[in-house]
Amino acid sequence: MKRFGNFVVKARYIILILSILLLIPAAIGYFNTRVNYDLLYYLPDGIDTMEGQQILMDDFGSGAFGILLVENMDDYHVAELKDKIEGVDHVKNVLWYNSFADLSIPKSMLPQKIYDTFNAENSTIMMVIFDDTSSGDGTMKAIEKIRTVTDHQCKVSGISAIVTDTKALSEQETPIYVGIAVLISIVILALLMDSWAIPIFFLLSIGMAIIYNLGSNFVVGEISYVTKALAAVLQLAVTMDYSIFLWHSYEENLKKNHGKREEAMADAISSTISSVVGSSVTTVAGFIALCFMSFTLGMDLGVVMAKGVILGVISCVTILPSMILVFHKLLEKTAHRQLLPEFRRIPNFITKHYLLFFIIFLVLLVPAIFGNTHTKVYFDLSRSLPESLDCIQARETISDKYHLSSANIVLLDADTPKKTVKQMMEEMKQVDGVETVLGLESVLDNSIPDSFIPKELTSNFRTDDYEMFVFMSSYTNGTEEANKQCNTVEKIIKKYDKTGMLVGEAACTRDLIEITDKDFKIVSFVSVFLILLIIALVFRSVSIPVFLVALIEFGIFVNMGIPYYTGKTLPFIASIVIGTIQLGATVDYAILMTNRYKYERNLGKERKEAARDALAISMKSVIVSALTFFGATFGVGVYSSIDMISSLCLLMARGAIISMICVICILPTFYILFDKIIVAGSFRFLNKK
Repeated sequence: MKRFGNFVVKARYIILILSILLLIPAAIGYFNTRVNYDLLYYLPDGIDTMEGQQILMDDFGSGAFGILLVENMDDYHVAELKDKIEGVDHVKNVLWYNSFADLSIPKSMLPQKIYDTFNAENSTIMMVIFDDTSSGDGTMKAIEKIRTVTDHQCKVSGISAIVTDTKALSEQETPIYVGIAVLISIVILALLMDSWAIPIFFLLSIGMAIIYNLGSNFVVGEISYVTKALAAVLQLAVTMDYSIFLWHSYEENLKKNHGKREEAMADAISSTISSVVGSSVTTVAGFIALCFMSFTLGMDLGVVMAKGVILGVISCVTILPSMILVFHKLLEKTAHRQLLPEFRRIPNFITKHYLLFFIIFLVLLVPAIFGNTHTKVYFDLSRSLPESLDCIQARETISDKYHLSSANIVLLDADTPKKTVKQMMEEMKQVDGVETVLGLESVLDNSIPDSFIPKELTSNFRTDDYEMFVFMSSYTNGTEEANKQCNTVEKIIKKYDKTGMLVGEAACTRDLIEITDKDFKIVSFVSVFLILLIIALVFRSVSIPVFLVALIEFGIFVNMGIPYYTGKTLPFIASIVIGTIQLGATVDYAILMTNRYKYERNLGKERKEAARDALAISMKSVIVSALTFFGATFGVGVYSSIDMISSLCLLMARGAIISMICVICILPTFYILFDKIIVAGSFRFLNKK
């Protein structure tokens, strides 16, 4: 390690030049990495809903549907508007009243249910069919164009409209997230460190690692908007500790080497690699655990963040040391006295009243577990967006006037007899919450002669291999009623056609609920197992991992239990990823203090004295680490209007503070109460002389 340190010191100018040059391909990769704004896209292949969507694209040439609302317009002008919309690129067809019959035919000739489907009060709705997927670039461009060519005379609802507005909002806010995280981090670090300028170099080196990370995503083709929005902020939060450790190590070695900067930095790099690699492994393990999710958003976020941590470590031991040595005069000029005091009274108080803190731990444990298991989550993706967005306003208006929340697709074998299809549709109409069933068989009856049915309409609903029809639901996606409705409709489909499929946002959301419930258990188990194993290997102990992981898990229960007691409902992804992120990122605080406790015990100190001194020496580092994590995430959580991002960042910020409090207040009591178990369960915890 010393050789590597010497190499970095000697090659510092070359390293800085190369690191700057590498930003060019990284930036090109970043701007050419596609971002996916549809979270339902990450459902696993092989389930009916995903296979059905592929069939819609392959056989019908359509993978997305939207509902358009037009208010206060006569039929003639609505028809003109419809023609304009059909002329937009990637719009395959628009279904409205005149899709089923000529405008010269009185509306009264339409079946009443179909008439009511398209008309309510002073408004009418159309269904637009796109020739791209719900999250495809073509569909999003089409929706933007529809709003433009119609002068916003129509409101667009549906998953594609949600995806489009999510993209616009996310692209607008993401740069601000980074700015807020950087600003707050600089302020906190400037106050906590002993130089006004060092935080800038921390953020420059980490910023380069972030750009390398985001640029390298070009290799995988695309990332989710959640990953894009969180990656920079989260990488900054979890890798800042490494820079702080290097700086402290450099300052210590500067004193030992009598002010010889190059030798001090070589020694600092050597000691930093040894410590940071061990520390980063738990963080990487936490993100790797996300890759075990069958809902592949976990792999998307897990791979990017694991890669980010590794790049953060590399940057910390190459780019940052080079910057410190090159700009050492600026750092010396901006030095100031560290504002954090040496903590002595608090460790004395905590170790003196260790039983009190253990009782507090036991008292809080039950409500924390209860709250954690009863915190409510939502799966309706539209709830994550502000109500001011066009897609949300459209959804609310359509829901109020037409009692419609989603359009769902039924796919059948094309050879299914018409009589059977009609029976199926009639049975579906009786299902609670099904407002309308719309297909060829619902139009081709005695009310309208076949000659009045446009040929284009038939191709929208039938191909050589498949027939499809639509049913409109009044239930909000992700609710118990909507899921029950999907299950009932699916049973009806399979009753008449065993190969039939239910496709659409409601069915996808139902599958999402079932899949993520299993994923939560898998991710929790894998993250705990991996981190238990890593700590066991680090300390060569079977007892220490149990205490450290149990402590942080308690902090996670407290963090995730708070929403239950405050009445807040969280986005579904929060309950899956927060536990593993908080565990992987903050268990380092406990590892740091346990290393010090082991050192103090080996000096011959009794357990209480060793616990006090370990806390006194480690407390400052734990506070600095937690506050920098808090600073990088809290501001983003407060600012973001996308609840998916806001909730995740606020939970991470609060989790860092809760873990910090747990390590400072409860871990010393574990040392004192369970010292015998710790020593007995560890290989040579105490060096016997």
